[in-house]
Amino acid sequence: MRKQHFLSFALLLSSVVLGTSQGAIYLNNPSFEDFPRHSHPPTGWQDCGFPGESPPDTQPSGDFAVTYPATDGSTYLGMVVRDNETYEAVTQKLSSPMKPGTCYEFSLHLARSPYYVSISRTTEQRTNFNQPVKLRIYGGFNSNCDRSVLLDETGLVKASQWMQYNFKFEPKQAYSHILIEAFYETPTLFPYNGNVLVDNASAITPIPCAEDIPEAPQELPEVEQPSEEVLTTEPIASNIPATTPEADPEPAVEPDPKPQPQEVKPPKPEPTIAGVKRSEMEKGKIITLDKLYFPADSSSITSDSRKVLNEVFEFLKTNKDVAIEIGGHTNDLPPDDYCFKLSTARAKSVAEYLINRGINRDRLEYKGYGKTKPIASNKTAYGRKRNQRVEIKILDISSDG
Repeated sequence: MRKQHFLSFALLLSSVVLGTSQGAIYLNNPSFEDFPRHSHPPTGWQDCGFPGESPPDTQPSGDFAVTYPATDGSTYLGMVVRDNETYEAVTQKLSSPMKPGTCYEFSLHLARSPYYVSISRTTEQRTNFNQPVKLRIYGGFNSNCDRSVLLDETGLVKASQWMQYNFKFEPKQAYSHILIEAFYETPTLFPYNGNVLVDNASAITPIPCAEDIPEAPQELPEVEQPSEEVLTTEPIASNIPATTPEADPEPAVEPDPKPQPQEVKPPKPEPTIAGVKRSEMEKGKIITLDKLYFPADSSSITSDSRKVLNEVFEFLKTNKDVAIEIGGHTNDLPPDDYCFKLSTARAKSVAEYLINRGINRDRLEYKGYGKTKPIASNKTAYGRKRNQRVEIKILDISSDG
């Protein structure tokens, strides 16, 4: 019996060593187990919400009318987004840092609770936080809720039953922490009340990066063209009795082929910045990038923002005489110093994105204006959303362009 126990332990140990040697990264409490209670994330997970707001919950606690059973173990993580532009997140340190250039896969089970009853922060009325939200996954370097890079995100989690969501990412740096965040549908002008349930996280496992590369289109094999045979008038010997040959029919006269119309390709659309053409620009003109988004308290450029930044890049690549200033702006909720730092960091991120794509840095300037230049009232969520923006100012453009 002792020998059998030793053998079982040896097999278990070898499997752990093998898993470690293959580079898997493990989470602490991946099943989100703890005593069910509100405003307290499961053991091993640190709250990364907003100051003055309650932390995420260990569910199902019965609080907020959440009673949905776990898919793994007995408890899970419950997070909400709120109508006052606050949302919940948790973080933890990984068992080992991610390796730059290595591709990983990761999975979570997610669901939406049909009931998550709490108090609206804007109306102060009892409200069901049951709208669907998305889940974002960030990599970071410390336990201070660092959102250095958005690794991946889901679409809206609408199903009220558990569904497995699979993620693939290739970190560029050795991120030592992971952050999981509930977030609104994007783009959205009005924050709302919603929830997402999280359970059964997998290990972060290395995979071959080639799996993410689409296969090259297969070339069709060339069709062998039939060779032109030369017809001869030599008789062919056979045992078939000869017959009187019939006169050859008159060769058919084929009509001249009709000329084929030449395909006319439509002209390539003129590059613009946020729909503004070069002919509509002049020195000093300011253009707002309406569809440029950043996570809260972050200067990381999201995947949703690359389309609008690529549009700016294409315009600058075509119009080499144009120089611009990138201006960052915030609403008036944070302190002044924080607003200046955040708006400057966001403007700098946009400039660096364009420089990395090949735009000469001499054509770019960036500046943070903080909350000094609002374009709407900061008393409403809609107004604050409009004030939190990035603008392009034309610094130089030739008149004969």
